[in-house]
Parts: sequence; C-alpha cells; structure tokens
Amino acid sequence: MTEKEVLIVYDKQCPACDYYCNLVRIRESVGDLILVDARDGGPLMDEITASGLDIDQGMVVKVGDEIYYGSDAIHVLALMGTNKGLFNKLAYLAFRSKTASRILYPILRVRIPLIVTGDSGIVTADSGDRDRAWCCAV
Repeated sequence: MTEKEVLIVYDKQCPACDYYCNLVRIRESVGDLILVDARDGGPLMDEITASGLDIDQGMVVKVGDEIYYGSDAIHVLALMGTNKGLFNKLAYLAFRSKTASRILYPILRVRIPLIVTGDSGIVTADSGDRDRAWCCAV
C-alpha cells in the first residue's frame, strides 16, 4: 500500500456493500480508492482480525497506518468524499457528523441489505446461512 491509497475492506458478495462501495468517491487529493474483498483474506485481513475487529459487523477503511471501523469508517469516507453526484452528496450530509454516523450506521447496516435484496427477514451468523449473515455488514 502506498501513502496515497485509501483501502475499503468489505464483503463483495453482499449486494448492499458492493453497491455502496462502487458508488462512493473520494477527492483525488486524498489518494486512490482501492476496494478489497474481505473474503479474499491475506495480510490485510490478518491485520484487521489481529486488531480485534469483526469484519462481519462492519466495514473497514485503512488510510496509511490508520484503521477505521464501522461508523468511523463511513464517517471518514464521507469527509474524504467528492460531494459529486446525488449518492455522494447524501452520504456526506448523513455521515459528516461523527455522532450522526454512530446513530445511523447500525440502523443502515441492517436495513440497507434488506432493501437492496428485498429480503424480508434478518439472517444471523447463528442461523446456519453464513454467506447471507455476512451480507449485513455495510
């Protein structure tokens, strides 16, 4: 990873996660946005796990040596955003505040996958459908 890279670690098989990560844009001055599928494993996932973070419960953004998780990740992405396009403007308005991010992120983490997939029930890791359970970690 170079100093000009911003890594988003997410579940590419989750429709909501994939949708969000493919729409988010950051300013060129911040660096290059690199999308990393958490399911691929590797040293970055080892580092995230060693930090005690559960990728099943939230996305990760890594900027240099700093790791942001869950609501902090979506907050930092909003601050680095371009504000171009409706999606990025809405993301900035919703997540520019750390407090708002902490309130909204847990709600969206569960509700957005249900909206995107049209699923009527929440699947948990305990239900035996691990792939679908992981999907709720926007």
